[in-house]
Amino acid sequence: MAHIDAGKTTTSERILYYTGKTHRIGEVHEGAATMDWMVQEQERGITITSAATTAFWHYGGQTYQINLIDTPGHVDFTVEVERSLRVLDGTIATFCAVGRVQPQSETVWRQADKYGVPKIAYVNKMDRVGADFLACVEEMHTKLGARAVPICLPIGSEDKFKGIVDLISRKAIFYDSSEELVNYTEGEIPAEMQDDVNLWRDRLIETAAELDETLMEKYFEDPESVTEDEIISALRKGTISMQIVPACCGSSFKNKGVQFLLDAVMRYLPSPLDKGSVTGTNPRNGKDVTFEPKASEPFCGLVFKIATDPYVGRLAFMRAYSGKVDAGSYVFNTRTGKKERIARLYQMHSNHQNPIEFVEAGDICAAVGFKDLRTGDTICDESHPITLESMVFPDPVIGIAVEPKTQGDLDKLGIALGKLAEEDPTFTVKSDHETGQTVISGMGELHLDIIVDRLRREFGVEINQGAPQVNYKETITAAVQHREVFKKQTGGRGKFADIIVEIGPADEGVTGLQFDNQVKGGNIPKEYIPSIQKGFESAMANGCLAGYEVPSLKVTVLDGSYHPVDSDQLSFEIAARLAFRHVYRKAKPVLLEPIMNLEVVTPEEYMGDIVGDLNRRRGQINAMDSTANGARIIKAFVPLAEQFGYVTVLRTLSSGRATSTMSFDHYAEVPANLAKDIVEKSGYKLPDDE
Repeated sequence: MAHIDAGKTTTSERILYYTGKTHRIGEVHEGAATMDWMVQEQERGITITSAATTAFWHYGGQTYQINLIDTPGHVDFTVEVERSLRVLDGTIATFCAVGRVQPQSETVWRQADKYGVPKIAYVNKMDRVGADFLACVEEMHTKLGARAVPICLPIGSEDKFKGIVDLISRKAIFYDSSEELVNYTEGEIPAEMQDDVNLWRDRLIETAAELDETLMEKYFEDPESVTEDEIISALRKGTISMQIVPACCGSSFKNKGVQFLLDAVMRYLPSPLDKGSVTGTNPRNGKDVTFEPKASEPFCGLVFKIATDPYVGRLAFMRAYSGKVDAGSYVFNTRTGKKERIARLYQMHSNHQNPIEFVEAGDICAAVGFKDLRTGDTICDESHPITLESMVFPDPVIGIAVEPKTQGDLDKLGIALGKLAEEDPTFTVKSDHETGQTVISGMGELHLDIIVDRLRREFGVEINQGAPQVNYKETITAAVQHREVFKKQTGGRGKFADIIVEIGPADEGVTGLQFDNQVKGGNIPKEYIPSIQKGFESAMANGCLAGYEVPSLKVTVLDGSYHPVDSDQLSFEIAARLAFRHVYRKAKPVLLEPIMNLEVVTPEEYMGDIVGDLNRRRGQINAMDSTANGARIIKAFVPLAEQFGYVTVLRTLSSGRATSTMSFDHYAEVPANLAKDIVEKSGYKLPDDE
């Protein structure tokens, strides 16, 4: 996990190469990276979906299985990081030795903390101009509040970066840039580095001693008697309990430092056994249930991702926490309360599937053949049901209207959007019943760009997309009395209705039509009154200012008359609609706009710029608070019309360090000068009289 361009995918490619999973290193800038398999990823050189793979690494005379997930860095694809961290036991937090701790590093770090995932820090790009390993470690302290502990020191930096010194074994490792499986040699520590190595090694042992009481006593008696295995064991304990973060460095692109990083993963990050038992809730009685990560326990797993593959159909990525399940067997879905058959199981290698017979505790795999599985579902043994904690995803922040370019693509568009929404919980599709448009919403402009691109390439649907729309409403502010006489003679039976009504704003808190009949003495027969009500209700769907809906209205029928032959229900309904139209402009109509409740969390230094920007957006600041870590919270009401593209502007104003959440609050009157523009732009014309 890391911010954009820290080198996650390049590091993943080296791990696949050195573990023997691939025989050629794929480069991101050439569009040949194994883990970036989507066309859009290869073209743009960015990661969009998290790709999973399984590899094996020999360490200390044993072979270990690694399940590796490479995640995106863009905040628009935050869902991929969120769901991957939910199911993983440990993470490599990658940093650029030049850019150091970036705002997005803070975001992914907080996500890992939320799920209690232990971390190793890997400072990449040591060969770049301006690279500084120890400065990056210092920023982890100040910006992330992390206790980062260097376990190695770089030999040289920038173009003179030759290798690293292992502080535990006191060995220097020199790399060449070749693509050989063993591209390093061990040697003596350069003389000019001896003092630095001794200083940082002492600090490392002190940290290890603080984490283990037995080691502390031994260290005080004789610092030299502390063995390498004791240091590693203490650091492992501290990493798993999230007290420390071991930090190492390298240059993945130049093939330096990756083998040492893999050894560090084996040494310090937890296996499923270290993470221990998994706890969930029994859906039948609400009690807590605990399963051990053993193949002999009842099966339980969590579905963390749904993907659509053109050859095998819907793939459900899942992490097995306990027990064992065979391909072809049935599992129980606690959300639906139904059994699901897993037809086939695959071990994933990016977008390639290798069929496997079974999965057991600790594995990550993909399953095919189920009918109804969603992201966050728990699947388990029916006789031992358990529901694991699911994932919480942020709400979409930006929406656009889309329509197919040809009418023939309408059904294809619906199916494609359904599949994409199933894959990505932060992408939503809804129909606007007022305009008939299909509105798609996502986490940012890049997110929606990729969705539109995928519609075109994967599903063959060409679409037109509109600008984001605001849903305005109208209301009247004054009461007006009016007499409407509707007469029509067409030869034979005619039409006649006569009503005297008062039309005005509804009482506070009332929505819809507030209808009051005060007709006395049968001047209008009772059977015609519901028709008058129906006429006003249908007229409220379109106000006469700009054609927007009128959410509330009060109508009092005072008097009227009828014709014994020509009057009927339709005549009174039409009379009501005409009365609404003729009165509307006299009743001082106004335009209403949706007002959003906005909350911005920002570091102190950007506060002035953000408040100034909100004032320009007609925002009304309601409150300002502080959080425990010194960030400021700004709460404000802001019109939705002023908020399009706000997330992008906020990132610019705060160097990407501020976050915002927005929810609908209420409707309020649009200022007269803006309302005039909106009415003119709408080009609304009153329909001809019936």
